[in-house]
Amino acid sequence: MGRAWACAQSFISLAGDRVPDMSPVGSLRRFDATVGDISLLAVTSQTASVFETLGTLPGVKLVHQAPSSCTVQFERNQITVRTALPDHAGAALLHYTGSRAHTVALIHRAEARDLELGPTGVRARASGEILPTPTEQDVYRLLDLPFIAPELREGHGEVAAAEAGTLPRLVERRDIRGDLHMHSTWSDGRDEIEEMVKQAVTLGYEYIAITDHSQHSVAAGGLTPDRLRRQRQEIDELRPRFPGIVILHGAEVDIMPDGELDFPDSVLAELDIVLASLHERAWHNGTQLTERYLSAIQNPFVNIITHPTNRLVGYRSGYDLDFTRLFAAAVETGTVMEIDGAPAHLDMDGTVARRAIESGVTVSIDSDCHRATWLEGHMALGIGTARRGWVEPGHVLNTRSLKEVQELFWTKRRKGLQERARRNVREAGRG
Repeated sequence: MGRAWACAQSFISLAGDRVPDMSPVGSLRRFDATVGDISLLAVTSQTASVFETLGTLPGVKLVHQAPSSCTVQFERNQITVRTALPDHAGAALLHYTGSRAHTVALIHRAEARDLELGPTGVRARASGEILPTPTEQDVYRLLDLPFIAPELREGHGEVAAAEAGTLPRLVERRDIRGDLHMHSTWSDGRDEIEEMVKQAVTLGYEYIAITDHSQHSVAAGGLTPDRLRRQRQEIDELRPRFPGIVILHGAEVDIMPDGELDFPDSVLAELDIVLASLHERAWHNGTQLTERYLSAIQNPFVNIITHPTNRLVGYRSGYDLDFTRLFAAAVETGTVMEIDGAPAHLDMDGTVARRAIESGVTVSIDSDCHRATWLEGHMALGIGTARRGWVEPGHVLNTRSLKEVQELFWTKRRKGLQERARRNVREAGRG
């Protein structure tokens, strides 16, 4: 998904004003993690001229051309570009976006209204007239439905929700106030903290968290407690230079095979935010991995569980976890579950994220970024993934003010430490 999205955006940018109305369709527009092909739709009444223009762009090779579509080679990828007339662009955009399950549901709904829905337009059966549908909203209106966001179009109840008026108000980029997961050159990031901060300022963020890896992640240059404290000094020196943004100091801390964390509580207590992650499976099955997560969730200092299934898109499926237990524990303790926008993860995926919010879990949408210039792109992928999970702004931690974020963290810490103290007293009494 990440590579396909970047390629599509680069191609659209290259075309620029020469092909002004061109956008992604298919699984790419629906933010599916795996994209079968890169498909775009250009709205134009001059198809031949558009294809000729595309073939003359630098770095673009025209491979195949048909009356209403062409295939080009760009950045070692094949891109299919289809065209639609302006009056029927909505029907075409809807058709080529899919999914098949969603499109079939709409076709049946159209038939019940004596209409035929297809890529070239909406036809009234009685008169044979092709009805004008310049936008997707026009198509949905003919079907007596409100607009359904592309990320929801998977045949998972979105049409029924639209009919009932219960579609979610999905989270958008403008809702995001900060990014709570990123890396710097202190571990395996490519840019220094200052560069990450500068880019975050340009994106309008109110706060960010620098969360480099802990010491167990040797391959990622994980930080020892001593290096972590020296990093804190650098952040303290940067803060006065960037008064418009709050820089939180955190760490992405490994959950060890025995369920303990890579840093002792005395070190975790020094941090503004603690992310806990599984990076080493240690031959554990789903039940054992679930127990490791549950142990981390119970730690009063752990704020966010990152990329929970630890999948690598296209290479490794996610862990088979007991999400019922995990989400119940997260709600009980006030622990946040992450939707990771790194293209390799996109984790939790839409299905798991929807289950999380339906369980009452608060989620965070983070970039897990290792380069400043990737902050915006990774966040966009994270938001798209969250939208596939029907996630609304109210479900998301980093749509909230910094004060609200910190209150959630401190509430968990206070309650967790109080419960730990009571447990110690009970155990001492039994001894």
